Amino acid sequence: MVRMINSAVRSVVAPESRPSNPEDVRLALRAAQLYHLEGATQAEIAAILGVSRPTAGRLIARARAQGLVRIDIVVPDELRAAVHTDVERELESAFGLTEAVVLGQAPDDTVLGLTPLARAAVSVLARRLRPESTLGFTWGPETIAVATELGPHSARCATVVQLDGSLTSSSDYQTGVEFTLGRCATQLRATPVRLHAPLYADAATVTALEQDSVLGRAMALGRAAEVMMFGIGAVSTSTTLFEGSFLDTSLLDELRELGAAGEIGGRFFRTDGTDLPGPLGARTVSVPLEAIRACPTTMLISGGAVKHQAVLGALRGGLATILVTDIDCARWLLEKKKEG
Repeated sequence: MVRMINSAVRSVVAPESRPSNPEDVRLALRAAQLYHLEGATQAEIAAILGVSRPTAGRLIARARAQGLVRIDIVVPDELRAAVHTDVERELESAFGLTEAVVLGQAPDDTVLGLTPLARAAVSVLARRLRPESTLGFTWGPETIAVATELGPHSARCATVVQLDGSLTSSSDYQTGVEFTLGRCATQLRATPVRLHAPLYADAATVTALEQDSVLGRAMALGRAAEVMMFGIGAVSTSTTLFEGSFLDTSLLDELRELGAAGEIGGRFFRTDGTDLPGPLGARTVSVPLEAIRACPTTMLISGGAVKHQAVLGALRGGLATILVTDIDCARWLLEKKKEG
């Protein structure tokens, strides 16, 4: 695991903010040295300096407020190509993300090519999942890669549920749902819930599926999941929806004319983040985009130039609280944000 290395804290007096009372300076500096350099607790500092614990805390805070402490954070030279904490912080601020994880190399859409992103996503899941959580996922190469990288002690949750239908008329196309659901359930020690339904059907069939006692329960459980993870699809013939014969070229052309930028779980949205209008939404068997927006923890795992517009639309639309991506995509997103 890559770790950021913190340099030593240097206590210095900043002329523009130096207090006039030397004793105040001395106490604040001594408290700062004990806390930052020697690792003393506030209780220990209070005992050493002969002050109360609240006073020790105020001295430490005063040292920083008055410019007596400067903290340098240094990334080792050999890790600069792989660690991008400044960019991550910019992304979080620009798009209101809870967390951004930015890796070095742009992935391709193979499970092997997605391995670095998947490993980072597993690390996020280990920190975000709780034993009582329900984890929802949409099928695709990103979630297959995450399932592949999950270990027996990665994390734990109560339930793993499929968020979008996957049945297809193409018998030789594999969506990877069974592998993803089964491995996630095993490694996370969770109960698997399968959504045994097509991704697209006529509107009446979708309504009937929602009213079915088994499928309706799976769909309701997916909408209420506390954590969701998903990749993203571009509006092109390279998308898994086209490869799996869920979409054809005429429908892709129609989606482009409507301004579609990407899809999550078969539901399309524009570059500005708004939901795409049209009849396809009523024909889609998957968690609605508004349910994704309402979910407290939604992790988007994606990268590569072909996905840039789709990722931008997802972030603008509030469809992710956590982004795992590559440095080229991250920088492109920040440039687009600056352009407005």
